[in-house]
Amino acid sequence: MNNIAKVNKEEKYMLGDISLIDIRNKNETRVISLLPKVLTEFPEFEPDRIDIQDIYALTLNKLQPRYIQRASVILSEPVTDEIIKEQLRNATERVRINPNHNI
Repeated sequence: MNNIAKVNKEEKYMLGDISLIDIRNKNETRVISLLPKVLTEFPEFEPDRIDIQDIYALTLNKLQPRYIQRASVILSEPVTDEIIKEQLRNATERVRINPNHNI
């Protein structure tokens, strides 16, 4: 990402002089880390870039968001890996049956 694009992105996450750019949905990285394993459960499906993006977005939309910041202390985690994997399976099957693009 070039410096101009980075500055513009950071500006979108500013509230006065307070940066909110580091507050993220913890489930984003958890979905990314579990996705490759779940995809192995669908050996006949060869998702392309758009399919992966659709699976990722559909899964996140079905999960309870878990926003964190750098200094967050996580006391409990209501969204388990099993819940994430189940939503990944559902999203993968949905995208496999109904791709969002023409091949």
